[in-house]
Amino acid sequence: MNKKIPKFRSEEEERAFWATHDSTEYVNWKKAKKLILSNLRPSLRTISLRLPESMIEELKLLANKRDVPYQSLLKIFLSEKIREELC
Repeated sequence: MNKKIPKFRSEEEERAFWATHDSTEYVNWKKAKKLILSNLRPSLRTISLRLPESMIEELKLLANKRDVPYQSLLKIFLSEKIREELC
């Protein structure tokens, strides 16, 4: 039997509670349902990246073949390589 989750007066109080308590004592995670939050966007941060002009032109050619903006294609390439390196 799980413990009852207390009522919190603020988000700060709740955050402090969960920082010091194990959620498995309060929630049966085996009964949890997967939730897809499709409208959420990841936080983005603008960076400056210096690339050789020839590389940018090649990237634009590849992006044009796929009919996507070259910045989007660059993000796809980076994401694939990061995933590959982490596995």
